[in-house]
Amino acid sequence: MAAGMSQFRRPFFMHRLFVTGVTGFIGSAVARRALALGWPVAGLALPAETIPPDLVAQPGFVALRGTLENLPWDGIRLFAPTRCLHTAWIATPGVYLESPENWKHLEWGLQLAEGLLGLGCPHLTVLGTCIEYQSNPQPCRETGTPIQPTTTYSRCKHELHLKLADQFVGRGGQLAWARVFYPYGVGEHPARLCTQMIKRMAAGEPAVLTTPESIKDYIYIDDLSAAICQVVGAGFQGPVNLGTGTGVSIRQIAQLVAQMLGKDGLITERPSGTDPFPFVVADNTALRQLGWSPGTGISAGLRQLAQSLGHVVR
Repeated sequence: MAAGMSQFRRPFFMHRLFVTGVTGFIGSAVARRALALGWPVAGLALPAETIPPDLVAQPGFVALRGTLENLPWDGIRLFAPTRCLHTAWIATPGVYLESPENWKHLEWGLQLAEGLLGLGCPHLTVLGTCIEYQSNPQPCRETGTPIQPTTTYSRCKHELHLKLADQFVGRGGQLAWARVFYPYGVGEHPARLCTQMIKRMAAGEPAVLTTPESIKDYIYIDDLSAAICQVVGAGFQGPVNLGTGTGVSIRQIAQLVAQMLGKDGLITERPSGTDPFPFVVADNTALRQLGWSPGTGISAGLRQLAQSLGHVVR
């Protein structure tokens, strides 16, 4: 049994899964998980992108080249997906929150859904974001916590959700809107917080914390891919939070990194300004009801990430 498969507690039928953004951090992880479940996977990659060799080597994997603007519909039709997971979106740290490209992704998402209806693909799972929710000091609930997106990124995600609920579901499609909290782990973008913190401390440089008390729900990439496959496999419909249900402060992450690298004394706190999202934690009741549970705590996840970056940990 593959690592992490114990998280699945219900029988899974074989699905034919089409994944957009298959070279991305989340898309590639889900493709690996789905292939391990025995699902054939077709992955969309840009013409110039390198698809991870381990995916290409899998007999159940089909590479489709194209863009969201000009999808390779002939190849998608030939693959005949029964499920689609839409992960492709601008996600470059420091850029994505206010990039005008978000508006293009909104339109491309609608075009994708329209094409899927034409193919007869019944179920679409789209990755939303936890920052669609209004900032509040309680765990975010799919039904109860107000939606109040404040960035271009979250506004476009939310608008896509509303339009798909009207245009895709309204015409017989089944939609799962999966709000991702804070993913981290092996393979993440080098500018992400956990990787940056590990690299700085490993090099003997101080980790400067500007929002040390901010609390986020960090979900390890293996747990996230398992959660997404649980949602897809169950044919879930509606919004669902993808988070652990446990908050961790930036200070705690820094302390864990310092401890495992033997770099005590390298944490500097310089609070500056206000975090617009000081507490972002999931109420993951709906996800757990599907049979999912987290398998990697924050300490173990940080250790695996540090080791993948070539560092010796305690």
